[in-house]
Amino acid sequence: MSKKKVVLAYSGGLDTSVIIKWLIDKYDAEVIAFCADLGQEEDLKAVKKKALATGAKKVYVEDLREEFVRDYVFPMLRGNAVYESGYLLGTSIARPLIVKKQVEIAKKEKASAIAHGATGKGNDQVRFELGAYALKPDIEIISPWREWDLNSRKSLIKYAKKHGIPVPVTKKKPYSTDMNLLHISYEGGVLEDPWTEAPKDMYTMITPPERAPNKPSYVTIEYAKGNPVAVNGKKLTPAKLLKKLNELAGKNGVGRLDMVENRFVGMKSRGVYETPGGTLLHLAHRAVESLTLDREVLHMRDSLAPKYAELVYNGFWFSPERESLQTYMDNIQKTVTGTARLKLYKGSASVVGRKAPHSLYHKGFATFEADEIYNQADAEGFIKLNSLRMRIRKMRGSRTPF
Repeated sequence: MSKKKVVLAYSGGLDTSVIIKWLIDKYDAEVIAFCADLGQEEDLKAVKKKALATGAKKVYVEDLREEFVRDYVFPMLRGNAVYESGYLLGTSIARPLIVKKQVEIAKKEKASAIAHGATGKGNDQVRFELGAYALKPDIEIISPWREWDLNSRKSLIKYAKKHGIPVPVTKKKPYSTDMNLLHISYEGGVLEDPWTEAPKDMYTMITPPERAPNKPSYVTIEYAKGNPVAVNGKKLTPAKLLKKLNELAGKNGVGRLDMVENRFVGMKSRGVYETPGGTLLHLAHRAVESLTLDREVLHMRDSLAPKYAELVYNGFWFSPERESLQTYMDNIQKTVTGTARLKLYKGSASVVGRKAPHSLYHKGFATFEADEIYNQADAEGFIKLNSLRMRIRKMRGSRTPF
């Protein structure tokens, strides 16, 4: 009888390093490790070597950086997705692509199961598994954190040391991190106390604002049909464009976030995020939209954006409702072509200019100077009609709260 084949989403970190050995012992499995290169800037050759040394039968390392930004980050940005008014969904948006490739490898290798290192308390278990079931309904999913008795980081470290598995964390700094081209997240350790300030030496992508340059920097971002295509006049591929903006924003201390969020599974969790380039893209996109989108179209999009963000956060990327919302978001982006100019200074980023070839902004209508286009007397009837229901209410003797 052939061994059970399991495709593991592998990062080389503590959890997934232990999981390889655990899957072999628990299921007598043939483990195929899959590592997605999403721009985490790690030595992936070393990661592959480590997976093989830990017991993986085969290792896939795939460069998904361009696909990640083009087909996942950019569509999300077109939807103006922000979760709970702050989180730009850097971890959330990476999961559907990882699981998509993981399922493809499982089909190729004729593996009956996939596995992941997400904990039973977090959002990632939901994201991985919802995605997997949407793509391959009969797939078996192994979630070690829901099965084993290794119930803490300390016990994982102890297990790793017992089996000679090197790990990148220590008891002194047990941070859980996740990095890709869009962001890096930090959880765990002292961050579990929401009153405690994050350690100054923890940050990776962003210069501390107090050490950022004393002179502001300016950056222009050009858009075509809702997608960024150039930085400071230079055309770049999606991944290279985001990398360039990460460098510019990071140098100026832009893109940090420290928040307590509501996880899909029901608990609150503190996360610290660095999203330098994504912060600039979000601001610049809205700036170009402010010129090019009709008022009611923009307002409707803004009413739908929180739901879109919630779907991404909760793991419903492959759901019909997210795909339907994406169709609307993409349709209205056909006119979003133009350029935004941002000013970066010591942790802040602000829009200081915007232009578009088909702008709906018309100086002749907006000016406070004399004009022959807008008849100000027309406003009287407009105001009276809009006040009619309130006037009737008062005349009919309805009580008001004041």
